[in-house]
Amino acid sequence: MLVNGQWVADWQPVQATDEKGGFVRQTSTFRNWVTPDGGPGPTGTGGFKAEPGRYHLYVALICPWASRTLIARKLKKLEDVISVSVVSPVMTPQGWRFGDYPGATDDEVNGSTYMHEIYTKADPHVTGRATVPVLWDKKHETIVNNESADIVRMMNSGFGDLADGSVDLYPEDLRAEIDALNGRIYPALNNGVYRAGFATTQVAYEEAFRDVFAMLDELEERLADGRRFLFGDRFTETDIRLFVTLVRFDAAYYGLFKCNLRRIADYPHLSRYVLRVIDIPGVRETVNIGHIKAGYYSIKALNPTGIVPLGPELPF
Repeated sequence: MLVNGQWVADWQPVQATDEKGGFVRQTSTFRNWVTPDGGPGPTGTGGFKAEPGRYHLYVALICPWASRTLIARKLKKLEDVISVSVVSPVMTPQGWRFGDYPGATDDEVNGSTYMHEIYTKADPHVTGRATVPVLWDKKHETIVNNESADIVRMMNSGFGDLADGSVDLYPEDLRAEIDALNGRIYPALNNGVYRAGFATTQVAYEEAFRDVFAMLDELEERLADGRRFLFGDRFTETDIRLFVTLVRFDAAYYGLFKCNLRRIADYPHLSRYVLRVIDIPGVRETVNIGHIKAGYYSIKALNPTGIVPLGPELPF
């Protein structure tokens, strides 16, 4: 991680644990918002007006949080408004690196080699992890936001007429239900798989494991009534948040993260749900199983040999 703007030691997946030895995720530090008129958003300060070509998105195709933003960018038809750089999926001692892997890109905006250089360009004294996604402002040469949940909502409503208004990922009449379900799925499943994989004690692992499968069982039952998506026929940000975890589960979390009670393939309704989502125009282009497996299996703390499995065979 970065400490006062300096890279410290080799990259490690676990930087903090709770009293049980459980994995604790870092809180995002840049929380400004792009808005149609440049006014302040729910957090941060103003000055980030929606303009074509002004903003750049840094992502990793391995990363579910970054993939959330890529899906929102596709569905809101913002590809020509927000440019993108993709880091290599293979984690280096200095964290995310640009280029050097099929499907990865160079940083054509800032000319950086490592993602942590983007953070120190925005704040020379920053302390924290150099995570993705990052929404970058080319005009002010700074990070707007590095919280995926914020960036998804920005893409939904912050770009005004530059985005496709026919798609609403956070409809007003469902917001209370969306927030409530997001708040339950995140700790139990989205972050639950990481809590299991990066647990440092047996008790922390078992607690996370049970949370993961209790939530999967609940979601399987929720989809058993024939609904297409989590809230019926309307596709929302909650579906994005669920899908990015499910699509990685059998390829990475089931084996490497020890979430091996059942595969998504063993859940008929969740399996059909994944196929429905990946068939939405634009979504499939955000999924790269090669990057996902190469990235997760490059984490030496979990896989010291670096061997990437050839399986599993996936229906999509």
